Amino acid sequence: MATTLAAAELLQWRRRQLEAGGEASQLDWLLDLEGGIRWQTLQQLRLYPDQSVELEAPLPRLELLWQQHLNSGTPLQYLVGRCPWRDLELEVQPGALIPRQETELLVELAEQRLSSSGDAPSGASPLHWADLGTGSGCLAVALGRCWPGSRGVAVDQSSEALALAQRNLSKHHLLERVELRQGNWWAPLADWAGQLDLVISNPPYIPTAVWKQLEPTVRDHEPALALDGGGDGLEAIRAIAAGAAAHLAPGGWLLLEHHHDQSEAVLALLNGAGLEQVSPHRDLEGIWRFASGQRPGATP
Repeated sequence: MATTLAAAELLQWRRRQLEAGGEASQLDWLLDLEGGIRWQTLQQLRLYPDQSVELEAPLPRLELLWQQHLNSGTPLQYLVGRCPWRDLELEVQPGALIPRQETELLVELAEQRLSSSGDAPSGASPLHWADLGTGSGCLAVALGRCWPGSRGVAVDQSSEALALAQRNLSKHHLLERVELRQGNWWAPLADWAGQLDLVISNPPYIPTAVWKQLEPTVRDHEPALALDGGGDGLEAIRAIAAGAAAHLAPGGWLLLEHHHDQSEAVLALLNGAGLEQVSPHRDLEGIWRFASGQRPGATP
């Protein structure tokens, strides 16, 4: 239910919440997503404290969510139940990783790779693609919207994650073209062997010792299955690299996200798996965060 109040009252409420703790950026995110007050609007209110502002949620509701976040460490995205990502708004739940901004670049990388290799000329699309470890389904939704004529499969070990991905795919009318399968990496894809033009994955890649030291907001609330990559963080990436050549179509691309210090090791795994044109790619901060490789045999 919308609530109208003076800008000065909202700003005073904001100051009180921050006095109780927490980060201003997180509170402003809550005001944006749940309250409907964009960051730019919030800045303007400081210049015009007498004007009225309309909230999409009442202050008691926002305060309850903020206090829950402070007291339990639960990410606000889980408390609100949704998260903006790319040009989407996705449902998020504790059974799946909250989509990160840097992962958006995997979609752009897919578009670049398929376009540069001639696999997806203007108006066309990859015949088949797969998203390994789909989680919330964010990458599957994005790929399905990028290439409306394509067919994809989203894989995850977690039944909770698959249920969430199904809701997000359904919201964007993609269930007819994107199949959901439960299992470990390539295991559910035997019937797609040698047919995938694109495989994309944001697997668990944080070394266990590093995962144990993460902020409690992440470590204690987001699923370890989506974060903990084993002793050196490369367990999942080894499995994905090992099965790539058998499942990609000739000329098909594998695109991976990895930890900030794993680029050299991941490139070695892709080369060792027999992929060609193996390359590193930077994230939004200029860090080598992604890797790509192509199965030999692309049509000239």
